[in-house]
Amino acid sequence: MDIILWRHAEAEEGSNDLARQLTEKGRKQAAQMAEFLHRHLPVDTRILVSPAVRTQQTASALTKDFITAPSIAPDASPHAVLQAARWPNAGGTVLIIGHQPTLGSVAAQLLGSGHESLRIKKSGLWWLSRRESSSATTLRLVITPDYL
Repeated sequence: MDIILWRHAEAEEGSNDLARQLTEKGRKQAAQMAEFLHRHLPVDTRILVSPAVRTQQTASALTKDFITAPSIAPDASPHAVLQAARWPNAGGTVLIIGHQPTLGSVAAQLLGSGHESLRIKKSGLWWLSRRESSSATTLRLVITPDYL
């Protein structure tokens, strides 16, 4: 199974966290990463997105065909994210569009890094994989829009 962690793109500041929208730079970041993903995502990828406006807008740069998953909202636990993804038993590929520090905590846990959370930049993408016959997770790719 593959799990792809995509942090939302740059968003405006604001006191209503769930309502924050992408900035112009954030819309460009999301579009750049979406273009990359269009070339590399398997067709049957499940896409789970936080209900926050900024994550919904990030996902919309890629597709309109995604599932809003309240269990991966800001401040979700890594356990909740992995449970929503049905990791590692669902098979196939799942793309999670969410928030820091949660996504960084998921990456740290899966890679056994010993850190509470790893830093995932805005609109950054971490692609991890685990074969059915293994309990080890492999980091396949880390990329940010700066390199696209």
